[in-house]
Amino acid sequence: MSRFLFSFGIFFLIWLGFTSTFHYQELIIGAILSFVLASLGYKSFTEKGLFYLNPKRLFYILKYLVVFIIALIKANFDVAKRVINPKLPINPGIVTYHTTLESDTAKMFLANSITLTPGTLTVDVIDDKLYIHWIDVKSNDPEVIYNEIGKDFEMILKEIFK
Repeated sequence: MSRFLFSFGIFFLIWLGFTSTFHYQELIIGAILSFVLASLGYKSFTEKGLFYLNPKRLFYILKYLVVFIIALIKANFDVAKRVINPKLPINPGIVTYHTTLESDTAKMFLANSITLTPGTLTVDVIDDKLYIHWIDVKSNDPEVIYNEIGKDFEMILKEIFK
């Protein structure tokens, strides 16, 4: 039941985001469509249901969003600097990032966060290794790669996906 309610809630929030009105007709239609979608897809939509909606996890989710936005801004400035000033050195290459995350969902969040940050692109994920194209490889040392690319993301994701 919690999986259904979680799915219904997410679909309804998405509906509200797209309609951005609180007229009763919109709310009724949104509730009906969310009910139908949740009924058809709640089993594949989520594995954990309301598991993630507790105060501790919500705190870490908000913290993750802040850390991600800051990393996104910094990476955008770095890439923009390299585009504006082509004399800045770049050293592109593919590096192996070793993760300690266990769940596939957590690894997916990590891989997508790395990919969405300009200057890096997750090419493949195999077991506990992420293969990442990095615009400026600073080192092939696994500890440097871990600290430079995804340490901040991974520490918070461990708390979210415990």
